[in-house]
Formats: sequence, C-alpha cells, structure tokens
Amino acid sequence: MNPKKHLLEQIERINDESTAGHVSVIVQMETEDNLSQILETAMATIQRRRVTISTHDLLPPTAATMGKVSNKKPTAALRRKLALADQSLTSSLASGFHSAVAIKRLGSQGERALVPLLRSKFAELTTQRLAKRTKGRAISESAQVPHFWTSSSAVLELTRDELRELPEAVPQVSEIFLNRPVHVPPVVNIKTLPASVAQMETHASTWGLQKTGALAAWGAFGNRGKGVKVAVLDTGIDGDHPDLQGKIAGFAEFDDRGQQVPTTAAYDSGTHGTHVAGTVVGGNAGGHWIGMAPDAKVLGGLVLKNGSGTDAQILAGMQWAMEQGADVINMSLGGMRISSDVMDTYTRAIINAVRLGIPVVVAIGNDGHQTSGAPGNDYFAFGVGATDAADRPGGFSGGRTQVILQSRYIARQYLPLVYGKPDVSAPGVAVYSCVPGGGYASWNGTSMASPHVAGAIALLLSATSIHSVDHSQRAFLVQDLLTATVEELGESGQDHRYGFGRIDVLRAIGHAKELGY
Repeated sequence: MNPKKHLLEQIERINDESTAGHVSVIVQMETEDNLSQILETAMATIQRRRVTISTHDLLPPTAATMGKVSNKKPTAALRRKLALADQSLTSSLASGFHSAVAIKRLGSQGERALVPLLRSKFAELTTQRLAKRTKGRAISESAQVPHFWTSSSAVLELTRDELRELPEAVPQVSEIFLNRPVHVPPVVNIKTLPASVAQMETHASTWGLQKTGALAAWGAFGNRGKGVKVAVLDTGIDGDHPDLQGKIAGFAEFDDRGQQVPTTAAYDSGTHGTHVAGTVVGGNAGGHWIGMAPDAKVLGGLVLKNGSGTDAQILAGMQWAMEQGADVINMSLGGMRISSDVMDTYTRAIINAVRLGIPVVVAIGNDGHQTSGAPGNDYFAFGVGATDAADRPGGFSGGRTQVILQSRYIARQYLPLVYGKPDVSAPGVAVYSCVPGGGYASWNGTSMASPHVAGAIALLLSATSIHSVDHSQRAFLVQDLLTATVEELGESGQDHRYGFGRIDVLRAIGHAKELGY
C-alpha cells in the first residue's frame, strides 16, 4: 500500500461525501509502537479458524502451560506444543512471545505520536473555529483539540483545501477518517411475548439467564461477577433505578468531538443504556433476576446523547473506560456499512484494549442478514448476533463476510483479508430488562444480545483465576473460552447468523476450571 496515495484517496472520499464548508475528521498518526508481533500471530490464527468445524478445537492451552510462558522465555518444545493448538488465539500469541505492555507506556507512546499534529496550524485552526462557534467563551487548553492516545488520533475541523494540504504539512499522518454519525441500533418494544419466551419465563429469572447458563453458573460456582467492572458505552444509565442502585462505579459524558462534558451524576439521555446495563448487572428488584452478573459494577459512558453520536464520542468513551480500569467494554451501538469493506477507525483502539486484557464486545447490528455495523465488524472486536428462546437467529440480526482491502495494521500477505462476523450469538429477542424511571420492558435487538456476552465475561472472570493471566493474553483467552464452549447451531463452524454459536457461560467456566484457570 502506497501511504501517500492511500491518504489522498481517503481525503477525496471525505470531500466527496461532505457538503459542509468545514468537515470534522479523525486524524490518526504513526506511532513508534510496533504491533507486528501481535498482528502477525492473530492474522495467521484467525485465517485458520475460518475452516474450523468443531469449536472444541478453539480451546486455549492449560493454565500451567500459560504460566510457563508468562514466567520465563518458552523453550522450543513449548513453542511446538503451543503451535499445535493453532486454532486458539491465546496459544498463538503465547507462542509468538508477545510481551505485556502497561497502560502508562501505551499512553506515552500515543501522546508522543500526536505532538506534531497538535502543534500544527491545523490544530490552531480547529481551536479558532471552536471558539467562534462558542462565541468566544473561554476554552481550556485541554479542550481545544480532543485527542486520544488509545488510537493516536485527534479530531480536527478543516476545509477541503486544508484537508488536501495536511499530509504534506504533517507527514506523520497515517489515516484520515470522517467523524461519522453513530446510532443506537433500532430496537422493538415487545407488547406480547412469543410463545417460546413465555414458556421459559419464570419468577426466578429472564429466559436469557437460563439459556446462557448464567443462573446455573451462580449456583455451581458461587460467583456472580463480584470484583469485575463492565463499561457500558451507550445513552447513559439511570443510576436511581432499583435494579442498578449502588452499581455505578463511574460515569462520564462526551460531546460529538469526543470532549468530556461536566456531569454531576449518572443519568440516561434516552432509555437504551439503562436496559443494556440491566442485562449486565441488574438485580431482582422487579421480582425476578434480569442481570447476568448482578454483583459486578458498571462504568457508564454517555457517548450517544438521545441515541445518536459520532465516532469521536465512541473513541473517547473507549479511552475513558480503559483509564477507569474496565475489565470488559460493551458497545450496543454502531454505524451501518453498506459495503463489506471495513475501515480502521476503531482498530488501533480495540487492539490496545485487547493488549491491556480488555475484551471489546459489540453488537453486530439490526439491519438483517448480510449487513453489519462498525465497530462490531472490526477484525478485533468480539461481534455478537441475536437469538430467540428457541435458538433461532433474530431476523433483524446482522452478519456477513467482511473484506479488508488495505490496512496499515495487516501484513500485505494477508490482504485482501476475508473473515466473517458475528463471532458468537446470545439472547436478543424479547429480552426483559429495566428502563429509566423504575420501569421494565422487553426489547428485540443485537443491543440486547451484546450485554449478555459482556455479563458472561464478568461471570467468567469472577469464577476463575483468569485475572492472574498476563494481560497480553487475557482478552483472547476469555474470547477463546466463550467461543469454544458455545452451543453449536446453524452451519458447521462459523456462519453469518450464529457466529460459532450461542454462548453457554456455565460450560465456559467449567472448561476454564478443567484447564486450571
């Protein structure tokens, strides 16, 4: 890929798509951080997973094996042993000796990469335009140009001519993306429960908790998510709802440029975020259990005011979640892509989350078969589709073959890269959870499926010793365990409706225990 030609193509595409005098763009910078090791091993492994028929082949190595990898340089014999488990992302990364990286180091690298851009005239022009738009009100230096170390990117407001000038003036620029709108996927409020759901609903819990094995896992392993923090990036959260009181570990709001907005308390600008949070950590205030991990805590990131936001808001929320010590990030949101190609807008931020041991769980979208939304369709996101109480895919649930034609993160020998989404599926039809004001509702949507997976990860972490695993392998270990223990449905291997299958957290914890975690 010719970097200069690639940038010019991006700029012309942005100028063609935008009619405004100034356009909001996300500018990514080259960094000194070399991702070749993690990317090379992940690429090779995911290529092999494409032809996997039995999900059992995706199980990670034992804890004893992983401990040897973490404590000292692996021997040649151990490397060969890991290579045999070549369908597992965990074993592939371990055999590649990928070393842990601290959040402080990642932050320093990302900030250093941004210096040339933030000192450029383009940053100054952006600041001037913001000041004019706010009628001269004082703006703190930190608020002038929102920037994110997690993706080595900044949000600028430029004219078409300035965009064309940018690559020559700041040669360290590597990517330029339109700051696109992102929305809560459309959901449907169910008035009459389907017969399959009505038969499973009990006074004990929702059908999703039963179907995923969460209810049984509480009894079998005595853990319900204690000590785990799940970031819910959404429309906000009603912290006063009886099912969520005392469970908000932190809250932040971001504007359309990714700048944090002062807030005094958690609130929901709509209804969506509260419903999602309830499926993750809700209790039984309404008469039966609604949350997968009721002893876990949530970090509420308001990134979709009234249901709509931008890529910059999502990137800001992801960075905040990482800095707040999230163990898993849930994003029941997305921007629908008509074409099958996937852009790198979120890739670096997701990779850095994974390197810090944080799985990024994202709804795949509600626009039906052969569609998908970003960032759920990103290569490194854990994309989730929706199923009903009879284990049928929701007709609205997205999924498709994705294609990456060019990317600075993927070696040329793997391009064009073809892969499938979603990765797994979970209950997403007639899902009962809480809504602001102390109420409850049953909704359809992959937005409802994704928090089942995030909650399952909270259970998996609280019931095992996975937290002690080197964080450079932790996120992939969690994803391998959930993927390898699904209820296999649909076609053999991965398909566009179920992914590899519908999650079963009871089975995942059981296998984790057998492997020594």
